[in-house]
Amino acid sequence: MKNLDLNEFSDLPKLKLAVIGHVEWVTFIKVDNLPKEGRISHSKKYIEEPAGGGAVAAVQMRNLTNRDVHFFTALGRDEIGEKSKHRLENLGLSLHIAWKDKPTRKGISFVDPNGERAITVIGQRLQPIYKDDLPWDELSTFDGVFLTATDTKCIQACRAAKVLTATPRLGIEILKGSKVKLDALIGSGLDPDEQINHNELQNRAKVIIETEGELGGRVYPGGRYEAQKLFSPLIDAYGCGDSFAAGVTVGLAAKVELRKAISIGAHCGSRCASYFGPYPFIN
Repeated sequence: MKNLDLNEFSDLPKLKLAVIGHVEWVTFIKVDNLPKEGRISHSKKYIEEPAGGGAVAAVQMRNLTNRDVHFFTALGRDEIGEKSKHRLENLGLSLHIAWKDKPTRKGISFVDPNGERAITVIGQRLQPIYKDDLPWDELSTFDGVFLTATDTKCIQACRAAKVLTATPRLGIEILKGSKVKLDALIGSGLDPDEQINHNELQNRAKVIIETEGELGGRVYPGGRYEAQKLFSPLIDAYGCGDSFAAGVTVGLAAKVELRKAISIGAHCGSRCASYFGPYPFIN
């Protein structure tokens, strides 16, 4: 797959896009070696950002389209929740927040010199659900919606959007319970936490995409696709999959051919791999 020149995609329609999902306040730490039992690692650089699949995908959509993106999420009523809100607004997102009387989830991502990362999350994942007082009645006006964390009733309501995509990290029981036919289910073909038996779903997604990093991936139906060449040596693998899903969702919402939508996703994932942390302009 040749590198995609996004000038080819400069005529994007004025899409109305949304992500429904979670936030984690993540400390990104560059280390000489990933932590091992009994060893001391030395940090060369660190940053803190509101990240997690929902936030990363929403910011990626915003950067790709240079247009407003709505982010439906949940945050704890604490200092970290407030910091996350202000930072995500500064990143250009239109936020719809369900405030919870629980701590905002935190995380630590250790990144080694080869760009590989090991992630530890701390606390319960907070997610927006349909009973939260959020503007769910606007869902039918969206051209594309990507889901990373919510409940079955919300998935059902989201089906009113023109294009609906999701990650398998929603969980097999949530996906089964919704009985919704997604336009695309996008996840890692290598991560055990994203492996689900698609035959268990009453309404199998129209398209299933399983990414395999530098090996490309597989799309059902359609077969294999090649990886996008990296724009630079791998710096940090964090967020590449969510960035890929964001790009694919934008492409499908724009009604481009599936292979081009995958190319857009691969471009976004490759760009994400070229900087430290979840967002490019803080490096």
